[in-house]
Amino acid sequence: MYDHAGWPLLPVSLAPEIAENEVHLWCACLDAPARVADDFRRLLSVEELDRAARFRFDRDRERFVAARGFLRVILGRYLRVEPGRLRFCYGAFGKPGLTAEFSGTGLRFNLSHSRNLALYAVARELEVGVDVEQMRAEFAEERIARTFFSPREVAALQALPRNVWLESFFNCWTRKEAYVKARGEGLSARLDQFDVSVAPGEPARLLRVFPDRQETRRWTLQSFRPQPGFVAALAVETRNRIACRQWSIKYESKCESEEESERENRLHPVFDSLTDAAPRA
Repeated sequence: MYDHAGWPLLPVSLAPEIAENEVHLWCACLDAPARVADDFRRLLSVEELDRAARFRFDRDRERFVAARGFLRVILGRYLRVEPGRLRFCYGAFGKPGLTAEFSGTGLRFNLSHSRNLALYAVARELEVGVDVEQMRAEFAEERIARTFFSPREVAALQALPRNVWLESFFNCWTRKEAYVKARGEGLSARLDQFDVSVAPGEPARLLRVFPDRQETRRWTLQSFRPQPGFVAALAVETRNRIACRQWSIKYESKCESEEESERENRLHPVFDSLTDAAPRA
């Protein structure tokens, strides 16, 4: 497990090439200043804007817009394409991908967000899944573990000291979610049909999958802390050694301070080219 505190800041305009057996992780705050949110809306498709409109609360709506906007900006830089031109397709259970126009690039990606934090995983020719969760004690209850985790995982949790229950619970949850997202199964997957490691300090691993016990040989898991109070996991469809490179996307906003000031308009260079992007139909 590694910590996000040392993740360097990098403008998305400088997105590097992805080497073989390499995964790039991007971390972003979704509480965007108003000007940035307006730029993001210009990039989104009608379908994405319709999805945003279904959220009941303004905060959730704005965070969804930011999450999709960041996704388009990140992928656009790798593909050398205007972010608003990108088109997405979805698997049978909702996993996003690029349409045929862009699929020949071999680019694979996945995203996750919890509260105001978003994570993006990008690779070439490797299926990836990522999940991030804020560690909330009210959610990490034993009855939820018994409902969704395997018997082996529940037993492993119960054997640990109570003072590490919260972290261990979310280790388990994020590793399982990352795996099923990488497989493209989403909510259709039976989370109790496979085992992952759970204990703090223990390497993230896919231990067993029922009934296909060979499945564990196809996948690599990694866990990390993108911010204090959050746990995240990455699943990659390979058993080769994976190099993970990670960056934060950052602008000065209320993610850093609640104080209202003109700082809101001094944005990170990642947004320099967004203002003139054409809106998409």
